[in-house]
Amino acid sequence: MTSSFCCRTYRSEPIVVFVPVAWAYSDDLTAEAVAYAFNIPLEFDDIAFAQISRFFANRNRTMPEPNRKQAMLPQGAERIDNEWGTAPGFSLQYGRCWFVFLPGVPLEMKHLFQECILPKLSTRFLLQPCQLITIKTLGLGESAIQERLNSIEIPAQVQLGFRAGADEVQTKLLFPFDYPKTAMSILAARFAEQLGDHVFAIDGLGEITGDLVFEIDKLMTSGKYTLAVVETASQGLLAAKCVGSEWLLSAIFEQSIASSGQNLTIEADTENLMASAKAIAVDMQKTSGAEFVLVQLYAGDHKTLHDKDKSIVLYNTLLTGDNFHQATHSIAGPIKRKQNQAALLALDLLRRYLQHKAMNY
Repeated sequence: MTSSFCCRTYRSEPIVVFVPVAWAYSDDLTAEAVAYAFNIPLEFDDIAFAQISRFFANRNRTMPEPNRKQAMLPQGAERIDNEWGTAPGFSLQYGRCWFVFLPGVPLEMKHLFQECILPKLSTRFLLQPCQLITIKTLGLGESAIQERLNSIEIPAQVQLGFRAGADEVQTKLLFPFDYPKTAMSILAARFAEQLGDHVFAIDGLGEITGDLVFEIDKLMTSGKYTLAVVETASQGLLAAKCVGSEWLLSAIFEQSIASSGQNLTIEADTENLMASAKAIAVDMQKTSGAEFVLVQLYAGDHKTLHDKDKSIVLYNTLLTGDNFHQATHSIAGPIKRKQNQAALLALDLLRRYLQHKAMNY
């Protein structure tokens, strides 16, 4: 299939990017198909093989024999070094078409495309790419977002799209390459205004943005703040999302509010979780030395947590100096969803404080 597609497209397309599924498996014939299609032999690339071998050596693992195949590249192809996995990519020019072949593992493919392929496009081709603005939100579903945006008139040449993920919902505005920058910014600002404080980042306006934790990390680092965390429903995921962050000084996971006395000196009152969260935050601030303390408790037993048809009520408390900021949320669905939402909503309380957004929502 790769062979016939190469033969059909090289005369009509300036660039073709292939993403094979599994480069190392014996049933992946990408390199062989390319060699066959263009009537060129395969060659063993010593540098590629050294990089593959080093990948396994650095992890104290023996390289499986099938990985040796990843070093076989079509003669004359330019190797694309893969720092995130084993299989290198490769590219070659045939006729007027530039072919690029990348490994199919999403993390590897995205890094290779963004860092190795994208920079070369502007030198090889006269590009007039569309302009994309992405508004990132948390706490609003796709339907609720669309409802809020119904009153905005969108120009005919602008495309509106949505992408809902586990950690955020993205509202995308795609503009023609020559669309005025000022008009783009005005339309994006109208969208952001309608979505309110649920917006945590806007990509495409010049500032480098990322996910929720990326935005929190920028603000915590620039403000030289420190944080301690006590979490329950998120089961340690809140701290895991902040992995590697130097501002996270301490994190405690409690299976439930009833077991909090094992690691904390405060005995929680299950009848008044907001008051309990405040008391735990003050105690944690003293013992950890952190400027901020984020406490997450929930109402509901272990059975409710596992029942996808039942909701738990989340009680989040953020202590900043002597000030408390609190929010409650009802979360339903499978336990993995409850865990992830619990972590995100607690972190979003911190984000709202750092971005000077409304805290009671």
